[in-house]
Amino acid sequence: MSQERGFRPRALGEIAIRCADMAAMVDFYENVIGLTRLNGGHDSAITFFRIAEGFEGHTQVLALFHHGAAPRPGLHPTGADKPMTGAQSSLHHIALSLPFAEQEAVMRWYDQIGQPYRVERFGWIGWRGVFTTDPEGNTVELVAYDASMLDQA
Repeated sequence: MSQERGFRPRALGEIAIRCADMAAMVDFYENVIGLTRLNGGHDSAITFFRIAEGFEGHTQVLALFHHGAAPRPGLHPTGADKPMTGAQSSLHHIALSLPFAEQEAVMRWYDQIGQPYRVERFGWIGWRGVFTTDPEGNTVELVAYDASMLDQA
């Protein structure tokens, strides 16, 4: 029996990453990746960055939460029960979209600042990703679509 759900998600609203070193993470997402800071800072428990306009007025955001922050008691474990951050966490990676033509600028920028990266092509969907890591070992992909990246049948 089929049931009508009555809703369908349209866009990603927010992604949150737990951090051990907020200053390094804020610096990376602001100065290496180029996101605009909306709220918080290098020594805040929580810092928000604007990714894009999003859907129906809801700005898409990246939130950085210091692993010791518990804005609502019981919501996030702290102390000895705190979750792992970076490469040891369950976060695989985040991907931020940009125009294909800007990927060359990303690679030039990374070369200029000495930020290691790798490029991967996903021909089945026509994407190319430029991958790097943030200061805590999380993989950050700047991904773009272009028909030239599609596998030729």
